[in-house]
Amino acid sequence: QVQLVESGGGLVQAGGSLRLSCGVSGRTLDYYAIGWYRQAPGKAREGVACIDDNEPTPYYANSVKGRFTISKGNAETSVYLQMNSLAPEDTGVYYCAYALHCSRAYIGSALNPESWGQGTQVTVSA
Repeated sequence: QVQLVESGGGLVQAGGSLRLSCGVSGRTLDYYAIGWYRQAPGKAREGVACIDDNEPTPYYANSVKGRFTISKGNAETSVYLQMNSLAPEDTGVYYCAYALHCSRAYIGSALNPESWGQGTQVTVSA
């Protein structure tokens, strides 16, 4: 069982930045992937970024490419999502998910996530 805990959400003005953290614990494999997702009110959950130990570079959805950066901490027990140039359309609940790999079909998503965190709210005001 893998446990994930997100933190770092909050209220920020448009153009501002936030850094989300995903704490990873439990019975993980040596190599795995973590995807960051978001869900806006009334909309489906969408993958925005994914990092895979077996891949040389992370994957980003087009909607966040160039603004968001996903990275792993040195101890590899945390995964971060640095979000810059935030816009109101970035508002939503952000979740991290554990999987074996990132999806190649849905760029920015994990492939068949096995565990999810509880989410952290990000609100961007105009």
